[in-house]
Amino acid sequence: MATPALVRGLTAAPRTLGSPVGRRARCSGVPPGSPPAVGPPPRDPPEQARLRAREHKERRQRERRERAALGGAGPRAPTAPPKGWTPKTIVEYQHPLEPDGKKATGVPLPPAYSPRYVEAAWYSWWERQGLFTPPASVSGGGQVLSVVLPPPNVTGSLHLGHALTVALQDALVRWRRMQGWTVLWVPGTDHAGIATQAVVERWLWQRRGLRRQDLTRSEFLEEVWTWKQRHGDEILQQLRALGASLDWSRCAFTMDPGFSRAVAEAFARLHEAGLIHRDRRLVTWSCALRSALADVEVEPRALTGPTALRVPGCPQPVTFGVLVTFAYPVEGGDGLELPVATTRPETMLGDVAVAVHPSDPRYAHLHGRCLRHPFTGQLLPVVTDPTVEPARGTGAVKVTPGHSPPDLALARAHGLPLLSVIGDDGTMCPPGGGWLQGVHRFVAREKVVAALAERGLYRGTQDHAMTLPMCSRSGDVIEYLLKSQWFLRCREMAQRAQEAVTSGRLKLIPKFHEKNWKTWMDNVGDWCLSRQLWWGHRVPAYQVGVPSAGSLPEHPDGLWVVGRSEAEARAAAARTLRCPPDDLQLQQDPDVLDTWFSSALFPFAALGWPEKTPDLQRFYPTSVLETGSDLLFFWVARMVMLGQQLTGRLPFSQVLLHSLVRDTHGRKMSKSLGNVIDPRDVIAGASLQDLQERLHCKILDPHELTVATEGQRRQFPHGIPECGTDALRMALCSHNVHGDDIRLDVGTALSYRHFCNKIWNAVKFVLAALGPDFVPQAPEEMVPQHPMDRWVLSRLAQAVGECGRRMEALEVHGAIAAVHHFWLRSFCDVYLETAKPALRDPGSGAETRQTLLSCAELGLRLLAPFAPFLSEELWQRLPRTLPAPPTLCLAPFPDAARLAHWRCPEVEVEVAAMQEVVRAARALRDTFRLGAARPPVAVQCLVEAQDSLAALGPALQALAQAGPLRLLPSGVEPELGPAWVGAPVGPDTHVYLCLRGLVEPAAACTQLRARSRSLQRRLETLGGTQASGPPAPNQQQVAILRSELARLLQALDDLESTGPPEDPGVRGGDPRT
Repeated sequence: MATPALVRGLTAAPRTLGSPVGRRARCSGVPPGSPPAVGPPPRDPPEQARLRAREHKERRQRERRERAALGGAGPRAPTAPPKGWTPKTIVEYQHPLEPDGKKATGVPLPPAYSPRYVEAAWYSWWERQGLFTPPASVSGGGQVLSVVLPPPNVTGSLHLGHALTVALQDALVRWRRMQGWTVLWVPGTDHAGIATQAVVERWLWQRRGLRRQDLTRSEFLEEVWTWKQRHGDEILQQLRALGASLDWSRCAFTMDPGFSRAVAEAFARLHEAGLIHRDRRLVTWSCALRSALADVEVEPRALTGPTALRVPGCPQPVTFGVLVTFAYPVEGGDGLELPVATTRPETMLGDVAVAVHPSDPRYAHLHGRCLRHPFTGQLLPVVTDPTVEPARGTGAVKVTPGHSPPDLALARAHGLPLLSVIGDDGTMCPPGGGWLQGVHRFVAREKVVAALAERGLYRGTQDHAMTLPMCSRSGDVIEYLLKSQWFLRCREMAQRAQEAVTSGRLKLIPKFHEKNWKTWMDNVGDWCLSRQLWWGHRVPAYQVGVPSAGSLPEHPDGLWVVGRSEAEARAAAARTLRCPPDDLQLQQDPDVLDTWFSSALFPFAALGWPEKTPDLQRFYPTSVLETGSDLLFFWVARMVMLGQQLTGRLPFSQVLLHSLVRDTHGRKMSKSLGNVIDPRDVIAGASLQDLQERLHCKILDPHELTVATEGQRRQFPHGIPECGTDALRMALCSHNVHGDDIRLDVGTALSYRHFCNKIWNAVKFVLAALGPDFVPQAPEEMVPQHPMDRWVLSRLAQAVGECGRRMEALEVHGAIAAVHHFWLRSFCDVYLETAKPALRDPGSGAETRQTLLSCAELGLRLLAPFAPFLSEELWQRLPRTLPAPPTLCLAPFPDAARLAHWRCPEVEVEVAAMQEVVRAARALRDTFRLGAARPPVAVQCLVEAQDSLAALGPALQALAQAGPLRLLPSGVEPELGPAWVGAPVGPDTHVYLCLRGLVEPAAACTQLRARSRSLQRRLETLGGTQASGPPAPNQQQVAILRSELARLLQALDDLESTGPPEDPGVRGGDPRT
């Protein structure tokens, strides 16, 4: 008889990614042996409603993609809450604590996972036990992990980008601590000179109507320290909320007295080595901040043509990307002129010459002539220089040495005067002419062009592609101003830093950063250390005055001396001038040092340098640094250069650089966009009203506040759901930080909250299965006999090995993926479902219980570095062999070598084959909508596969929700009757289900036709019926729909050809009979 099977229809049936064999596992915690809940099969919703829901979903997805492409702009459509987000019951921990502060673990667990209950009290108990502080000494020279936390700005607030660093570092720290290493993780905060001063200045103006200049320096510094005391603890609270196992007894602040001594010592040593010197140069200057900036704080912005930008302090937008041409009249009265083109016409007031190429025939007749400045009347020489490019602009270059680095080099080569016409605040200053005194430089631009036109010297404007230097901190357009500043020569230190990477002594992870490292080190210039601020480490340099001697002609900028203290500087000046120290007047430089200078000392200054402290000798160099790739040159390179120069050793041997963190739409995190998320809002949840109230408490200008408020309303229309610390940490660690930019999404944290709930229910099931009288065996010592026990322990051993390998390679995302896959796919979705019937079997129940304990106990140890609160809460309740550590934080991390005896590749292959049968059987169940029914099942396979399938029969029945099982030999036509339908599993394996009494043929045919028509309409909507094929974005979805449609049509054909149902005649006893 012909095989009445769905063989052809299911051949191309797709396997849905991420759909495990046992996805119906509920981990309900119901004790084994309880009767299963019985109810009617789920009702099939009308196809029209499903079609409408699908169309609405596709429209929402399309609109979301369009809004993302516009950066969140465009009309706002009503949005539904995140998928899977329903309000959860919040359970608070309300039981008394034990005398040492530990939670009571003998009380019943809440019925459902509640982060607030789980995370209560554990962190304070860990701190009380001193778990985060390394022991004073270690016998036997044990291994040491020393790490410093990148110090965040003291007056700032952590966002999810910072939380990523914390989660990754804490996972590494907790992992090594569980491996028995001596671990030190040093916390700290940075004084953040420019950022902190800007925040306090804005606060003073908004709240008290005061400007910094209205106060003395000491009064302003008192305000900053008050602000720091008021807001500085916020970051520390955030770090504790994230579960960071930092040694708080060593918390450092870069303005602490000890750290300040280290900064002065470093400056003095570098000066004594001839690396720090004072010079008058052009510096990159932020007029908004009124301070010099380091080159790495300048962001180049490419403009392809005219672009209007808002500039701080300017009343209207300014258009950049245009080239203005005007003419200088030639002195001599013969009517000649020399045209020049510039993007900065306002700086022509500081011109000192015009340069042409010596071989340019257009201007050969003007060599040696002079030009008359139309506003100042000064004579400007025409000079020849081979660096001039005749093809650019007019071929004649205005020379403005006070505001252009190339012009400064040219002016010095030709002995031209240096002239500055733009002040520190960005307004015009003498000798630019009194008519522009105090006018904003970009307002002056328009006035200069208008005045040139009035004099008949304006020659036109044209579009011009250019790169505009922008201040990364204030958004201001950078000015180049002549200043006497302190500079650090970096070339020799950079060469040693490059050699460290080339030789392999310093490893940059991912490796592709080495190319950028080499490029930066090969082109590094002197580092300007001076900042014109009041908040920060004041430059330990003093200008010397000798009242009786007047000025010192051999020191035109005055005599400057450097000292760790004023007394040391006075003694040095006295030795230089050979006069009594008391005859000298010293004035300390009012500038402060670049914040990155003190930050670059953090790995060793936080451990007590320059003193030879026990911490410095024991924990320096540190082991590994984890930070954002955007800090590679701001911070990492400078730590390496100064660490080698000042201590003779690299500050660390490995650097893990995570990718740039962006929001869901790919935008950079910014307070002004409203997409900066406080980790505590993800941990505890926050309504939209709460988010917006906190936004109004921040120091933002009205325009930024409006944009940020709207941004929050778009991104979080329903607020942020409560996810908990563990879910947030796992979501952060799950991103591949070695690759492209990271898009952080609250939805990922929500999915990990569901994962936490899955673990919660799984362990509750284990506890119920073990019972109060269970006597545990050491998990690693178990020797399983039954195939599913051997399989799950083999999967656990494999997960332990994969997790260890990934952590060693600093691939935290791979480690957590291995842990996640074991818990969800192997333990919860498969093994627990097969364990339920096994627990009712007296012959296998004892081994199953021990296997459950081994999986739960070792699985929680495996999970602990990533989800410490949930792991500790559940681990404390498991029965353990004695002696046992008091906390999971000190329990040994699972060792793959000790679990090698669990590896059973042959059993894994057999179970994998059984799972393929289960998938095919469940696909048949889904096609015919069998609901909770358990139909008889038959498997036709090779004789050599029947032994393993027979042994795995109970597992197959549990996972496939099947009734009695028969095994049929391959190669012969099965005699099953017309009520059986089947599907292929592989070349030699088929699975069959009996539909007798479960499906009414006429109704089933009607249903299959309706579903087929619905799929056909969806295919037409996606272009799947076109001769040319579907559009590229729809191809994958069309392929899935076509396969599903083929499966339904084949089922319909087979069902229509099936005769009246017959008794399947399933025989009892051995399923192979």
